[in-house]
Amino acid sequence: MGSKLTSSHWGVGLVSTENGRITSIEGHPDDPNPSPINQNIAGSLNGTARVLNPAIRKSWLEGNPRAVERGKDPFVEVSWEQALKLIAEDLTRVRSHYGNEAIFAGSYGWSSAGRFHHAQSQLKRFLNTQGGFVASYGNYSYNAALGLMPHIVMDFRTQVAQATRWQVIAKHGELVVLFGGLAERNTQVSDGGIFKHRLNDNLQACADNGVRFINLSPLRSDVTDAVRAEWLPPRPGSDTAVMLAVAFTLYTEGLHDEVFLKRYTTGFEKFLQYLLGESDGVPKTCEWAEAQSGIPASRIKVLAREMAGSRCMINVAAGVQRADFGEQPLWMAVTLAAMLGQIGLPGGGYTVGYGVNGNIGNMERLFRWGNIPQGENRIKQVVPVAMISDMLLNPGAEYTYQGSTHRFPDIKMIWWAGGNPFHHHQDLNRLRKAFQVPETVIVNEFNWTSTARHADIVLPVAASQERNDYGGGRSDDALVPMPAHAQPPGQAKTEYEIFAQLSSLLGNETDFTEGRSETDWLRELWEKTQKNGEEAGVTLPDWETFIKGDVINLPDPSPNQVFLVEFRENPDENPLPTPSGKIEIHSETIAAFGLEDCPGHAIYCEPRDLQAGLQSQYPLYLLSGQPKTRLHSQLDNGAYSVSHKINGREPVLIHPYDAAARNIADGDVVELFNSRGRCLAGAKVTDEIAQGSVFLWTGAWYDPDFDAPDDRDRHGNPNVLTHDLKTSTLTQSPASHSTLIEIKKFEGKLPEVTVHHQPTFVR
Repeated sequence: MGSKLTSSHWGVGLVSTENGRITSIEGHPDDPNPSPINQNIAGSLNGTARVLNPAIRKSWLEGNPRAVERGKDPFVEVSWEQALKLIAEDLTRVRSHYGNEAIFAGSYGWSSAGRFHHAQSQLKRFLNTQGGFVASYGNYSYNAALGLMPHIVMDFRTQVAQATRWQVIAKHGELVVLFGGLAERNTQVSDGGIFKHRLNDNLQACADNGVRFINLSPLRSDVTDAVRAEWLPPRPGSDTAVMLAVAFTLYTEGLHDEVFLKRYTTGFEKFLQYLLGESDGVPKTCEWAEAQSGIPASRIKVLAREMAGSRCMINVAAGVQRADFGEQPLWMAVTLAAMLGQIGLPGGGYTVGYGVNGNIGNMERLFRWGNIPQGENRIKQVVPVAMISDMLLNPGAEYTYQGSTHRFPDIKMIWWAGGNPFHHHQDLNRLRKAFQVPETVIVNEFNWTSTARHADIVLPVAASQERNDYGGGRSDDALVPMPAHAQPPGQAKTEYEIFAQLSSLLGNETDFTEGRSETDWLRELWEKTQKNGEEAGVTLPDWETFIKGDVINLPDPSPNQVFLVEFRENPDENPLPTPSGKIEIHSETIAAFGLEDCPGHAIYCEPRDLQAGLQSQYPLYLLSGQPKTRLHSQLDNGAYSVSHKINGREPVLIHPYDAAARNIADGDVVELFNSRGRCLAGAKVTDEIAQGSVFLWTGAWYDPDFDAPDDRDRHGNPNVLTHDLKTSTLTQSPASHSTLIEIKKFEGKLPEVTVHHQPTFVR
């Protein structure tokens, strides 16, 4: 079996080949719920969008890069010798004239699952041997949590690692309240890889033991049918209002835990002034919350009593914080859990992030795997990941982040590897304008994604199944052999080969390679993994035995874990890493920043499109979550992803009432639009989406039609519609779910989706 293994972020697969080509990949037999995303790999790797040769944008190659806009220019295929020579010359030029502060290697994305051939690590290691680069900070998934949670509890990633296990909830819990749901489609994946998909079985165990689930999401299918969750769909952006009303009921009915608040938290009195309306004149009653959320006041009151009368776990999905003022539902969930007084009890408290991936609350790794060292970056400037367009369009401008003032660098060169910003980023029409600013854009890719089409130099790279490596997720319990199953097509190379050759041209090859071959590095990293395993009491085989063998499954280091149990047992001996050592319901640190959009405690703010009065013109809320058919935009041209498209477009879920009011039938191609952009999609009429909202999966490769109004996207990418404002000036996080649109049936000749094929080449 070992010779057939591969690993991806969505699971371990068994590879079948024929005549040197990968023909299919099936799930591992030991995985109780393998992901069908593996079905995308063969078609994508052998598809018509494959990057086969180094390619250079025609105008850039001719020395007149502004003659034609990036994204519209044809490409010229060249030899590796010419491509690397041009890169070496241009990298030297930028460093000499502007300094390394002018090089940006954002390279945000999930990249490959291999520990050595990890595109971003390879790129950053190479650039660090050349003097460094400006990096990005944070992510698009849960950036608000990364920026907020250390102020009020602890580092967010630590909280995720310490999350209460689902088997504990199954044994001790009675009620799970899910703000934003617990989408099964998200739990197919985990960063770095996942072996066994355990969540479905764990949720079934909860349901079998009588644990009740309440789904507060506009999408009913955000919780699996197996747990028979009650569906209470709030208006998007109103979760904090609902939580505030629950808190108001708890306090006014004497259901809150005063002892817990006094012993384990600080700042409740200041928050209470806001809750009761003493500071702003607006008591946060259930009737007030009904006006914001659409959930009946009577049901919110009952919800508060149910939560107080049960062993209750509160969860906030990552999508809830990807909205205007997205820090607030996180802060309010912690506040609400503190008022209930169940933090640190088995099955009670709160979690931010159940459902972000397949391992949170299910598994953690026993020890760290060996990874390729990136070296030291001499350039210390970083930019929040959601501010790429702001940075490129406003060089030298000031911005506020975490209470301090910073200044954007003047970027002349972008190098992207292992990611697709034309998927992740908001307001793609604005990003397109921003991508015209740098002097040079280089992209490493194995498919002609939208980002590759907006580059000056595109380098063809080998896919995960075309190189030797090993897999191990950041929070998984398995180590997976990843032998090569096919040769890379065309002239594609591994990133390691590319950067080693480029380093040689630049005269410092040994700084990058340290004199090691790919095989030498793999053995070196495996030896580090073996050493870490020995310290944890695990003996691992040698590299040659491992790479030919099966998955190595490791035990969960803490199967009965309860979040903050030690803090609850003795807060004096186990203080939190906050200024007070306690849960900060009111943060003096954040209050001192003086931020209008994020004061010292949780508040409710109406989404900005509503504040701007846009609902009369664009009456539908747009939600754009992780798809079930792929990881973000990866392998969008694969068979499983394509099979769920409607007339070649990404499906958009629309309620029957909203569809009938617009004469839209199931299967129609429709146009979604607002003042920021337009896209086509295929209508799926269903009552699983709440009336007044539509849901369009993210990740359809952006395919602008330059002959259409607003360069309309032909394929169904929601980020042509989302604004590029941020959650707040505290964390500068993306706020894609605060978007209003209108939708209509498309009339006229349908344009062909072109992005799944190669671009235009000229000699």
